[in-house]
Amino acid sequence: MIIFLATLGVIGVAASGPIMAATAAPALAIAFWRNGLGSLIMGVPAAFRNRHEFRNLTRQDYLWTGAAAIALALHFACFITALKMTTVAAATALVCLQSAWIAIFNLMGGQRSSSRTVAGLGLAFLGVVVISGFDLGLSRQEAVIGDILAIAGGALAGLYTMAGARARRSMSTGTYTTICYGACAVILLAMCLIFQQPLTGFSPMVWVGILAVTLVAQIMGHTVFNHLLAVLSPLVVSMIILLEIPGAALLAAIFLDENLPPGTAAGLVLILAGLAIVVLGQSRRRPVQPPDTVAAPVPEPER
Repeated sequence: MIIFLATLGVIGVAASGPIMAATAAPALAIAFWRNGLGSLIMGVPAAFRNRHEFRNLTRQDYLWTGAAAIALALHFACFITALKMTTVAAATALVCLQSAWIAIFNLMGGQRSSSRTVAGLGLAFLGVVVISGFDLGLSRQEAVIGDILAIAGGALAGLYTMAGARARRSMSTGTYTTICYGACAVILLAMCLIFQQPLTGFSPMVWVGILAVTLVAQIMGHTVFNHLLAVLSPLVVSMIILLEIPGAALLAAIFLDENLPPGTAAGLVLILAGLAIVVLGQSRRRPVQPPDTVAAPVPEPER
């Protein structure tokens, strides 16, 4: 079941970049609608199933979920803007480096990674370079700004995943995503008003794109990975998301006529090998608990 859910999640997030790049709407507006609609879709069933859980939320639950929502809002602002300035392959590759940021944040918190984990990370990142390195090296001035925004988006995604992992220790997927996506939408609404970005008046095709990115990327992508945070460490989840890079590059080549990076196949093999090394190393360190349980905390705080 974990492999099936991870596959769905990768397909969802891989479609995110190409869909948003093709949607002719302001970046903050796209981010607002996908989170607002996502919160509504997740919130209606959660309101019936988890009423007792909403009533019993603690101050710590709200703090961690609020931190995740702030990081997610800023992540979307950076990532979607980057997609408008550089290629989908480059923006996706850089934002998916969140696993590196998580390792750095863990190190800053006094938690050292094992040699196996470091080796797996290194191999996976070599795959990222093989896929996107040539594209990044040829970036125009505007694309360089987009690359920088994507790097910032990756760091924010790491913080979002780490905060979400802490919140998911005591909250079900439905409750957490309802509150997190809703709070994120409120933050993005404020940013749209501050920067005077329109939220309506789009063509029917733009609304189709917004609905598609909500259902495919937000619900099938982000929500699935938020669910997996209950059974996998944030570092492993962020490593799985590296598979978004070749997926997004392939979809952009098919639907947006972007050139497929020459090292896509080789990079995919390296990413998979690195992921396997990290997952095997993590599985030896702790048992897996069932999804959506609210028991024992996940030992490794954190993608």
